Amino acid sequence: PKTDIVFLKVHKSASSTVMNILFRFGETHNLTFAFPRGGGFQLYYPHHFLARFVQGFSPQSPRRFNILCHHMRFLQPEVQKVVPSSAVYFSILRNPVQLMESSFVYYKGTSAFSRVRSLEEFLSQPYRYYSPASGDRHYARNLITFDFGFNPDGDVSPGRVQLMLKAIEASFDFVLISEYFDESMVLLKEMLCWDLDSVVSFPLNTRDSSTRSTLSASAVEKLKAWNKLDWEIYRHFNRTFWERIERAIGRERMRREVAALRARQAELARSCLQGTGSVAPKDIKDASLRPLQYGGARILGYNLKQGLDQELERTCRRLVTPELQYSSLLYKKQFPPPPP
Repeated sequence: PKTDIVFLKVHKSASSTVMNILFRFGETHNLTFAFPRGGGFQLYYPHHFLARFVQGFSPQSPRRFNILCHHMRFLQPEVQKVVPSSAVYFSILRNPVQLMESSFVYYKGTSAFSRVRSLEEFLSQPYRYYSPASGDRHYARNLITFDFGFNPDGDVSPGRVQLMLKAIEASFDFVLISEYFDESMVLLKEMLCWDLDSVVSFPLNTRDSSTRSTLSASAVEKLKAWNKLDWEIYRHFNRTFWERIERAIGRERMRREVAALRARQAELARSCLQGTGSVAPKDIKDASLRPLQYGGARILGYNLKQGLDQELERTCRRLVTPELQYSSLLYKKQFPPPPP
């Protein structure tokens, strides 16, 4: 199994669920994580990543870490200073239409969104609300482009778009697609030589459907034009995703693998969870399993069954532990606080 990994965690793209998979794998195999200095949850995002943002990194003793997966704005020469040269690089993308609808609810307090009632209102005349000079502009335009390290207000000519796509392909070994999450996990398992249980998951950091809204066809077209760079990245990697599957796995085997993955997830859900799945934040009984609530979204979580045996309880708890709590737990394990 591959143990040196760089995951570019693109916002609002099922990336918290992928992060949980990496946390569990890293914990099980005693791997080290490139944590944000001081135990934070982002690598000084939205600044471009620098090696010195990582706890325990020093240029004098170039210590390498196995897994880099916290939110960052990608800058490969700096990333290469903190991970082994053998590291596998991957990311995950989501359709920019759904991504922006989600960002609008989640980042409602940002300068571009705070003065509008709806995403449609914003899209009707975006430059009235959006300023390329504001420090939080990226949440409102080409967020994928920004996370990959490029300029969200950059040139959208075909030539520039091709250069950007080539640069991403040169840096990343593969890119997953969140709309095909199960297929993506099978591909991840294949590329990293992991076993099935390493890629099972329950969806994390998902929001209650009551806060989702459907956009009109004209708003969707405006959104694609406004996020043209994101749209081009998504279209390209959605196509190469299926080409990769044809090459590496084949459709028939992919169907079997997805069925096995879903069966295992259903089995774990029956063993671990009270009820049929995720619940509203107010209904989560164990406070340590409550996800952070942010913006206008209501983030769902889980209740574990009572009386599970120790081993199963541990497995189940890891599957449903929200990102911030899990990150803190692993940070304390890797950097134990000095005894009092």
